[in-house]
Amino acid sequence: MNLDLSPRFPKKVYRGDGGSYFAWCPEELPMLRDGNIGAAKLTLEKYGLALPRYSNSPKVVYVLQGAGTAGLVLPEKEEKVIAIRKGESIALPFGVVTWWFNTKDTELVILILGETHKGHKAGEFTEFYLTGSNGIFTGFSTEFVGRACDLDETIVKSSLVLKLVDASLKMLTPRNGDREGFVLDCLEAPLDVDIKDGERVIVLNTKNLPLVGEAGFGADLVRIGGCYMCSPRFFCDSALQVTYIIGGSGCVQIVGADGKRVLETHVKAGALFIVPRFFVVSKIFDSDALSWFSNVTTPDPIFTLLAGRTSVWKALSLEVLQAAFKVFLEVEKSFRSKRTADAIFFPPSN
Repeated sequence: MNLDLSPRFPKKVYRGDGGSYFAWCPEELPMLRDGNIGAAKLTLEKYGLALPRYSNSPKVVYVLQGAGTAGLVLPEKEEKVIAIRKGESIALPFGVVTWWFNTKDTELVILILGETHKGHKAGEFTEFYLTGSNGIFTGFSTEFVGRACDLDETIVKSSLVLKLVDASLKMLTPRNGDREGFVLDCLEAPLDVDIKDGERVIVLNTKNLPLVGEAGFGADLVRIGGCYMCSPRFFCDSALQVTYIIGGSGCVQIVGADGKRVLETHVKAGALFIVPRFFVVSKIFDSDALSWFSNVTTPDPIFTLLAGRTSVWKALSLEVLQAAFKVFLEVEKSFRSKRTADAIFFPPSN
């Protein structure tokens, strides 16, 4: 089977007065369709408003840049109005109505990853807007909309999907307590991996963000110093991983079930690539620090390491390793003695 796992950049889907919406296309990245994964990016300029909508996919959102306000309405519950900023992640289960607003001079950029196995199109998000030029109400007659909203038919109008809000219009102020259970600050959360001379590894799971259980998948944020290597690993719980490069650059290799390398490429900021189930992936970072955000198709991901202090090689018996590699005992002992200090990320050689 020929797999095209080459990293891709998103395409602009539409542009409004207040921002743009980009998406990765299954036609260019077939693994999106094969893995039932959606990936998109929303940018909002100052006073840009992404109008209320719901989706046919659960999602995990990560704020790549800027700060703003988000509105979330779960079925039969009141609206949550929360402040969001760079480095924060939000889990969005099925049925949540959302809107996004930017009041800052800096552009607000949001990464959106999620599953589409119950969606209308595999590998693509379908958004249902409550208002706007293609909003749900535009499909009903003015009589139906007028009676539903108890309004005169003549004042039922449509507006832009994404528009620039007048500076004099006041939006809702974020409320204390609304963030609880919905948002995880990945830049302030306790580290999941302690790395000598490294920076940050955070895994989003049902412990630190319970809503990912309802969404059906987790995520991780990794930011590591230059020239490090990430141990070869695979997800032993049949998870598929979608990785977006936030910053930096490096080399990525992926090996398939037949032991053949299916991808060797150089990645940089803005690129997205997918690691199929049970395939093994490893990365070597360039001199600048590398950071990425990944969506993992299980709420509590479990991976198996093939190198490092906690790798499976360290758990296998001496006799098995000696026979498997067909080497003398001294060679096996030397192999076992290596990489005893580092578990997942290996620092550059001196």
